[in-house]
Amino acid sequence: MSSVNETIVREYFESLGFLVNQPRKYQVMARAKQAVEEVDFVVFNQQGGAGELPPFDVWGATELRQVARAVIGVRGWHSERFSPAKLDLEKDLFRLADNSVIQKAHRQLGPGPVAKILCLPDLPPPGPMRARSLAILQAGGIDGVVLFRPMLLELVRSVDAQKNYERSDLLQVLRILKAHDLLKDAQLDLFRMKKKRNESNRHSAKVDEAAAEPAPENTEH
Repeated sequence: MSSVNETIVREYFESLGFLVNQPRKYQVMARAKQAVEEVDFVVFNQQGGAGELPPFDVWGATELRQVARAVIGVRGWHSERFSPAKLDLEKDLFRLADNSVIQKAHRQLGPGPVAKILCLPDLPPPGPMRARSLAILQAGGIDGVVLFRPMLLELVRSVDAQKNYERSDLLQVLRILKAHDLLKDAQLDLFRMKKKRNESNRHSAKVDEAAAEPAPENTEH
């Protein structure tokens, strides 16, 4: 059985119109992986993509639709963020950009730019640490990063609770959770968060108004 992490990535890229190939069907156990064995998926955009790759960054659906072909590495450890310290320990991540990987991808996909994409659980929050993590990934030859949370949110959004996804265990589980009101669309959460922010803003305004009101004069003599 393929890992859940790989299933999430496969379903996400297929939802964007990519053809997805898993070149390695075996696990490497008793030896170090070769560079080409770091590739979890090779994908081809049926819509053609753009001639040039999007600028390096955390990519979403908009950027990925500009990609014609890519090799993908999946790292699904969901217990920690990929901080600079973590990236310094995980040097194998950057073997995805090895020349042997790109040459094999060209033999399979034909000539043209091949994006090296890492699918990661999370990065540090926006700020210097996140910028440093992204700089390390870019310096290691990675072209773009895709995070699991946006992938899952997009899959949840796309699942129709009235349909039976019997050919996909992942989509069927998401559909069942959604049908039983255990999952909410991200847009509904956005409205809920906006409502909470508005209520908080109104409360803060009332507090400010109360503080600005002059204290009652003491009329006692």
